Amino acid sequence: MFSVKPMKPTFKCYLPPVQVTVDFTLTSLLQNIFFLFCLSPGEIVVNEVNFVRKCISTESSQDDLWGKLICTNFKVSFIPQDAPPKQKSQLSHLLLGEHDIPLTCLEQVVTVNDTKGKKKVLGSNQKLKFNPTELILYCKDLRIIRFCFDEAGPESAKKVCLAIAHYSHPADLHLLFGFEYQGRRYHESKVNGSTPRGGIQTPIFDRPSDWDREIKRTGASEWRVCSINENYTISPSLPEYTVVPVSLADQDLKRHSLFFTDNRIPLWCWNHPNGSALVRMASICDPAQQKKIEQKVFNAITKSHPQRSDVFRYDLDKCLPNIQDIQSAFVKARQICVIDPFEESEERWLSSIENSRWLEHVRAVLKQSAEIVYCLDGKNASVILQEEEDRDLSCVVSSLVQLMLDAHYRSLIGFQSLVQKEWVMAGHRFLDRCNHLKRNDKEESPLFMLFLDCVWQIMNQYPAAFEFTEAYLTVLSDSMWIPLFSTFLFNSPKQRAQHLMDFAKNKAIPQGEDQVLYFPPVWDWSQQFSTKNQTLFNNPMYIGKGAACVQNGEVKTFRRTKQKTYSSTLRGTPASLRNGLKGGEDALPRRGSLVSELKPDFSPVKDESPSERFFRDWFSQPADQQGLLIPLLMPSHVALWKLFFLRWVPEACIPKGGPITAYHKLSQLVDEIEILQSQLRQYKGPSPGTTPLPSPSGPPLDQRRMYFKASSPNDSPTPPDFLTSSFPFTPMGNLCRRTVHGTPISKFLNGARIWLSTETLANDTV
Repeated sequence: MFSVKPMKPTFKCYLPPVQVTVDFTLTSLLQNIFFLFCLSPGEIVVNEVNFVRKCISTESSQDDLWGKLICTNFKVSFIPQDAPPKQKSQLSHLLLGEHDIPLTCLEQVVTVNDTKGKKKVLGSNQKLKFNPTELILYCKDLRIIRFCFDEAGPESAKKVCLAIAHYSHPADLHLLFGFEYQGRRYHESKVNGSTPRGGIQTPIFDRPSDWDREIKRTGASEWRVCSINENYTISPSLPEYTVVPVSLADQDLKRHSLFFTDNRIPLWCWNHPNGSALVRMASICDPAQQKKIEQKVFNAITKSHPQRSDVFRYDLDKCLPNIQDIQSAFVKARQICVIDPFEESEERWLSSIENSRWLEHVRAVLKQSAEIVYCLDGKNASVILQEEEDRDLSCVVSSLVQLMLDAHYRSLIGFQSLVQKEWVMAGHRFLDRCNHLKRNDKEESPLFMLFLDCVWQIMNQYPAAFEFTEAYLTVLSDSMWIPLFSTFLFNSPKQRAQHLMDFAKNKAIPQGEDQVLYFPPVWDWSQQFSTKNQTLFNNPMYIGKGAACVQNGEVKTFRRTKQKTYSSTLRGTPASLRNGLKGGEDALPRRGSLVSELKPDFSPVKDESPSERFFRDWFSQPADQQGLLIPLLMPSHVALWKLFFLRWVPEACIPKGGPITAYHKLSQLVDEIEILQSQLRQYKGPSPGTTPLPSPSGPPLDQRRMYFKASSPNDSPTPPDFLTSSFPFTPMGNLCRRTVHGTPISKFLNGARIWLSTETLANDTV
């Protein structure tokens, strides 16, 4: 939870507020009419208050905005009286305005009375015994937004604060706005004859054909689609269709399921081209049956391997921090990043981030995933990821392992299918871990955020290997707090199906209708962004399949030679289970050795283990962007994801700079290349004697992949004025911050040039 800091006393002016007595009549009426037209289907205004001041700066009210604060059953909206000039370009949301906050995005609703020195954190159905002079909203996307009620009616201000607190704490899942929204859209589609689902290309894995395609794509010939969980008759948290070894019969699986936590039979995730399989498994409840069941599962997985290779097991509950530690670290990191004023902590800021242990947990998860990659790729062995419920850390690790090994999951559609398969359908508790209903803070944990941070770390080190951008990852994290999509709202596929069935009855939707039709996944990005804004997801540096690279002046295709298999040196290891891994200690790198190996020094080491030799050999070769990727794990290589953690901090923003400048130039170059290629394709002569002129333009504007289009040779080469390191998430007018830019780290983060050369140091010592 955010800690509430006392606000500093400010000078109180008792003169009549002439400068704020503006005409709210005609302008306000027009704005209200426009706002009502912009309401989403099923959205209603619950409460509102006029003459509200949205604080932009804590030092003066010069830049503050005056307007109306509105609470609906979906969001908190602020309509400025005199809207500031809109920036030339920003990420425009189709469902949310610049000053809108979804109710599910609110972490805390805090009311303040300056005159009485009182402060209260509001929940649902609570009473407020004082008239608030301020409202502070702490958001889950790290924004802190403050409204002042200097000129608003005290009773109206109190009512809107209570309404915001009440509607941000829904008593039941059906009260989340997504149900009303999708129900209205369904009935409108019936009237208009349209389908709200649109063309979603991402497989949902709710039918056998999706799993069949994945089996064929990975070459898992000894695995089959199993339907024993149809209608969720075996396990309430598993999908209806799973993939199991061919050698395991349905009757055996039904019998074995009784001994697993929540009846979760082992889940197949992925197959390596060498035949090794990645499998997830819950704990076995009955100790008396544990050895027998494990032996049958291990034997079945071994039979599915062409070489009948050994099966290794990782106990993630022992190897990784628990979900409470991850939540605690994230809360600490979040508080450090949103602290106001920012410059007060600058001298100890980096050490504070490290002490939060968030980056330590990121390194731990990446390290564990790299070790599993070694087993699958280097040892040619299958791996079982075991967790008590198989619904939390196993989602993170299994996804990262597949991301490192399979380039398909580094494409946009592939990545979305990975999240759908390993998180949504595998039963990750999104409802509890995101705490959408704000019922149990102990169940809350940012595991999906941890996964996205780990993905960003790999992207940061291998930027050409991913089709999508960090802006896409940030948008995906923001979408967790928009309750209009089925992806992040439920704890399991069964819970989703049951709630949608109940809701369909309440909304008089006939049985047999496609439920996804009216409650789609988040992958239908057209509901949130225009086609142009979706091009911000495209990475101009992405190297697709079969692409060539230039190395030492020569064009070479990305094709890594097959690594040596190191499992032969460990054939004689015992089959006992130690440290949660079959095969003994030699299978795991020595303590700290993996971290020490993943560094630029690749010289041979005496007595190195097979795993250390595997990683050393891998890092000694040029990285194959379409092959195996292993991240560097030294503390200097694992960085803070600034676009996510610092995007709302103006002191940390780099005007006209940061990674966006490189993205801008690369996008223009890629767009220009596509235009030239299109012109070459159109340059066709009908006969040898005639030469038609090429088309003066490339692909149509709506079909070009880049957000920034190629500029003409006469245009100025300088980047646009609106570029900042937080692009496309503009913090101006979106939160309350100090406007201090004079301290060392602020100057540095704002692009000031600080030269600390040896000559400077020498001059200082003279």
